[in-house]
Amino acid sequence: MTLLKCATLVVADVAASSERYTRWMDYRVVDEGAVPEDLAIAWQAPASAGRPYALLQPASGEEVFLRFVEGDPVASYAPIRTYGWAATEICVSDVMAVNARMEESPFEIIGPPKDLDGFATVKPMQVKGDDQEIVYLTQILQPGEENGLPQPTSLVDRPFIMVLASHDLPASVKWVEDVLGLPVIDPVPIRYSMINKAFDLDPETKTAIVTARGAGQTFLEIDQYPAEATVREKHEGDLPPGVAITTMLHPDFARLEGHWASAPVVREGPLYAGQRTGILLTPEGALLEVIEGGAI
Repeated sequence: MTLLKCATLVVADVAASSERYTRWMDYRVVDEGAVPEDLAIAWQAPASAGRPYALLQPASGEEVFLRFVEGDPVASYAPIRTYGWAATEICVSDVMAVNARMEESPFEIIGPPKDLDGFATVKPMQVKGDDQEIVYLTQILQPGEENGLPQPTSLVDRPFIMVLASHDLPASVKWVEDVLGLPVIDPVPIRYSMINKAFDLDPETKTAIVTARGAGQTFLEIDQYPAEATVREKHEGDLPPGVAITTMLHPDFARLEGHWASAPVVREGPLYAGQRTGILLTPEGALLEVIEGGAI
């Protein structure tokens, strides 16, 4: 089981984005409509009220979703250059087959499949979508409880890790441990090609990263971004561009008292399933939507 439930991306055209992910990644739309006003306010994004959204589920049927919310493009936004949610990592059963598919797709391959420095358990590739979203498509080489990694059951399966760009890695780690109560590994320095390219760094430059587990599976990665990174600009009252929200389960809402940016309320639909849901802000100011449930 995973605590991860959803990655929310801001897109220019919900229908067009949904079509790309259904055609090229085998997702299907399971819910769509207009963002309710009270939900937009909880997100601290009142201008998102009434904007179209769609909720998509992977072909495997796993209940870990992608959600697209319509928003106006931000001219200054460049992926992997700002603090906050940086990327969505999706597990795949065959990264070479996925790469062949992506070569024919509108997604831009920005990192071809290769072994990951420091992590022998996975083999990722990276693509960029029309909305400047960054998606890692990762084959799990060593699935199972010992490594905290899932076994995909469709070619392109579910989101399994959300990547957070941090300005202060120790502070971010302390927040995850103290507020969420999740175990975090010690920092691992890796040659992170996506970051090195984005900041025009020497290819041998290493970035410190950590991962956190919940319910036995790794679902969060935090990267120490270079000093040249900036705060992500957004339109007044809107969600930030790119990956705007990560949604997770947490079983202990009593632990989270005093930390809420938006107090929990019961929400309905395929994602929320009638459970209490509130909003936290990470030290980077990133939106973390928390649904009551799961087990640490």
